[in-house]
Order: sequence, then structure tokens, then C-alpha cells
Amino acid sequence: MQQIINFIIRNKNVLLFLLLFGISLLFTIQSHSYHKSKFINSANFLTGGVYNSANNVTGYFNLKTQNELLAAENKRLRKLLLNVNTNADSTFIDSLTFSEDYRFYSANIIKNSYSLNNNVLTINKGRNDSIQQDFGVISSKGIVGIIDKTSGNYATVISILNGTSSISAQLKKTNHLGSLIWDGKDSKFTQLIDIPKIAKVKAGDTIITSGQSSIFPKGVPVGTIESFKLDQAENYYEINVRLFNDMTSIEHVYIIENANKEEISNLLGN
Repeated sequence: MQQIINFIIRNKNVLLFLLLFGISLLFTIQSHSYHKSKFINSANFLTGGVYNSANNVTGYFNLKTQNELLAAENKRLRKLLLNVNTNADSTFIDSLTFSEDYRFYSANIIKNSYSLNNNVLTINKGRNDSIQQDFGVISSKGIVGIIDKTSGNYATVISILNGTSSISAQLKKTNHLGSLIWDGKDSKFTQLIDIPKIAKVKAGDTIITSGQSSIFPKGVPVGTIESFKLDQAENYYEINVRLFNDMTSIEHVYIIENANKEEISNLLGN
């Protein structure tokens, strides 16, 4: 302890300078949007590199599980190619079922949080791969989240397990619309609200994206109804949805770009 105190006394001028420099740098970043954006991009670049290296190590030990998932996905794709009349599994996404207005990119998740109130994922694709903010992110089984920030080679994704997330979704059978949110309690479930009580709601029914935004096309699987109840005013249902995705073990994702997003945003004045 005495050595530490002596070190501080000997270098007090340098330490004071570093402290004041850090405070001034913090104020500069917070008060100027340009400096703030540059700082965020640099932070994304550095943390992305660290997460990517760590993911390469853990991914090696998880190759067997991922190969099994890819084999299952390839089997379903071959089935679709060999038999055009085959009905696709409602928990499996085939990009061919969406219109040409949507482009798809593949990516790997290099960091995934799912136990916080506002969970964020990091992927190994960024602006250099044409990835931009507000692109949708899905897996072969369903919805994952929305692109938030991007750097040259990496991007962060606001997970559906995030308290700030709100995504338009609907009952597959009746087309009644609601908002998909998360109550922060269980990574296996998310909640669908604002479904009117005139809708015929039944446990086991499928929830999909509504296509009412410029981010996700209609029909991306979300999950199945686990339970439901009316809200306090008894006008709308609050539905507990069991996710098709296991959000704790996702590694491979697809990024969706709506080719008409800019035109739609300009029309709406966004």
C-alpha cells in the first residue's frame, strides 16, 4: 500500500494531467455529434475485433452442433428444390418465399447477450458488406432483431430480447395486428400486445411478422401462443409467445435489406 501511495505522490502531476485530459475528451465527445459518431465507430471496431477472436475459439468447440444445424437446413432446402409442391415447415424460413424487394446477407454472431434488460448482439458484417442501420436480422427459424450501429466490418443488433424493441407482428390465422415487445423475464418468451379482444386467440397458434414496417417482410416466424389474457381495460389481449428461436445459442443469421426502404421512408417523411 505504501508503494502505491509513493507512486501516486511521485507521479501526481502526470496522473492529474491524464485525469483532466480524460474529462475534457469525454465532454468533447458528448457535446459534438461528429466526435461522438467517430468514437462509437472506433469502439465498435475495437470490440468487434476482440469478440471475433473470442468467437473463433469458442466456435471451434461448437462445430459439431453447428454442423448438425446446417445439415438439417440443407436437408430442408434440398426437399424444397426437389419437390416444389412440398409445404415448408412454418418454423423454417426460405428466402425464396419472399418477393424480390428483399435482399439477404449471411453473418455470424460473435457476441450474444440474453440475460440483461436490453440485450444486444454483435455480428461480423458491417458497412463494408453493405449492412446499414434498421436492416432486419433473422435466423433459419425466425426473427432475431434489428441492426442498430455499424462500423466497417461489424454491426450491433438490438435483440428481440430488448426492452426498447417494438416490432409489428400478427396472428397468422386471423391477421390481427399487434406489437411484439419483451418484458425482460424469460429468454424463451416474448409478448404480443394490442391484439383486439374480437380476435380468435388460441394456444398453439403461430405468430409472424406483419410486414407493416419497412424492416421485415410479412411472414417471418416469431413463435407460438403459450398463454394469453385480457388487459386491465379488457379491450386487448396480452399474449405470451414462445419463440421458435433459442436466443441463447444462435450463431448464424441472415440480414434482410428492403430494397424499397428509402422510397418508403421518403414517402412517410422519416
